[in-house]
Amino acid sequence: MSMTDTIADFLTRIRNATRAHHSKVDIPSSNFKKGITRILREYGYIKDYLLIDDRKNGIIRIYLKYDDDGVSVINGLKRVSTPGLRKYVGSNDIPRVYNNLGIAILSTPKGVISDRDARKLNVGGELVCYVW
Repeated sequence: MSMTDTIADFLTRIRNATRAHHSKVDIPSSNFKKGITRILREYGYIKDYLLIDDRKNGIIRIYLKYDDDGVSVINGLKRVSTPGLRKYVGSNDIPRVYNNLGIAILSTPKGVISDRDARKLNVGGELVCYVW
């Protein structure tokens, strides 16, 4: 059985692990997922990540972040652009997630970047997901 939406699977694994209060989650690796993980680390949504070589595609081990009360830093993850319905935005139409309390992740000609970086670079692209 082939998986058609690996990014939705990536987000669902993180969402499920945070709800179960796991300290880490392992996800099959790809360059696109590495880019999303790098952004999550850069904006403080995860503690850290580790790239593991399993002699196939590899694995991304994501260490999840919780506050002092045990509440996950990631409150929500939402897939926006899907394989059946792609969602593209121009540089002037990039949405603000929860009034800039969250981030939007975009796939652009400059690579996988956050909404804030896309506005600075004045570039649009495919709106992959929201994180808050």
